[in-house]
Amino acid sequence: MMPSNPLSALTRRLSKRHKTVADSISPEEAAARGRLSDKLEYLSAMKIFQDLGQEELQAIERATTMMNCPAGRVFYIPGETGEALFLLKKGRVQLYCLSPDGRKLTVKILEPMTFFGEMAILGQGMYNTFAEALDDCLICVMSRQDVIRLLLGKPQVAARICEELARRAMEAEQRLEELAFKNVEARLAGLLVRLAGDGDEVMGYSHQELAELLGIYRETVTHVLSQLKARGWIDIQRKRIRLLDRARLIELSNR
Repeated sequence: MMPSNPLSALTRRLSKRHKTVADSISPEEAAARGRLSDKLEYLSAMKIFQDLGQEELQAIERATTMMNCPAGRVFYIPGETGEALFLLKKGRVQLYCLSPDGRKLTVKILEPMTFFGEMAILGQGMYNTFAEALDDCLICVMSRQDVIRLLLGKPQVAARICEELARRAMEAEQRLEELAFKNVEARLAGLLVRLAGDGDEVMGYSHQELAELLGIYRETVTHVLSQLKARGWIDIQRKRIRLLDRARLIELSNR
């Protein structure tokens, strides 16, 4: 069964024009303005907005709504018309597809300080994946109209978004190549190296989540991880994998 999407009404409301704030405000409105300053700090830290000045960031701040979303919240589903761009401040969001028999293939797990929902806004029209909160998330939501206005008026933001989309496309091509030419052991080793980044730990991923990223069964991931641990290349704890021999893992991933 497809998860329902409780955010549709919100994103439709966000497409309307924002009201002008009066000079005299209530205590509730004053508290809301305090939250706006939190949004400004968050937006200024995002890579796609790093070329903008203070006034430009304040304009984006006024055009966004910040909200908390619990783990399990579905932001959109395939076939739904895109109405908003989501800016992720805290938590993780999973983008995934479902097969006709209900099997899940994770397209990407998004970490904080990035965005999602952009494909519908940039011309595709409808979403082609599910987007679901893996953790409790804090997000900013920006309407389709405001995003288009931003992209047309600020080419540097459009360029940053294009850079990120190009990077994601390259990752997707790499995963497709690995699926076609590499065995499960090599693919899992490469995934661990990528998830660790410049560090030596992969944190916050269950065996099931790793399996969904590779399109394989959880039992297979558990078996291969046990083999890598037996060789002394990794150490496994609850949702934490430490890379003990990164060079060997890289060598394995390149076979």
